[in-house]
Amino acid sequence: MIANALLIALALLLACLFWLMGELKFLVPYKRLIFHQYGTLLLAWLGILFVNLFAAVYWIQHKFFLKDTGRKLSHIDNQARGSHTSTPLQNDDWNAH
Repeated sequence: MIANALLIALALLLACLFWLMGELKFLVPYKRLIFHQYGTLLLAWLGILFVNLFAAVYWIQHKFFLKDTGRKLSHIDNQARGSHTSTPLQNDDWNAH
């Protein structure tokens, strides 16, 4: 789930950056000046944006894709503890039955 969140957050960040590159073409002559004076601020902003995007995507995945996971897992646990299990027998148990 973390890998999926990282991939989606990175794709969203790249999409935002490509969109900004298209919108801010008029700043191309000043890019050296902008990067020299505001480069660390821009990198910090990008880092904060990436962390927020990752957290939002992770929360959305957790909220919608892992709905009722505890209930589903407790059902499987109760079924495994009971006498009616659907799990296959171990290799040692084949000879015993």
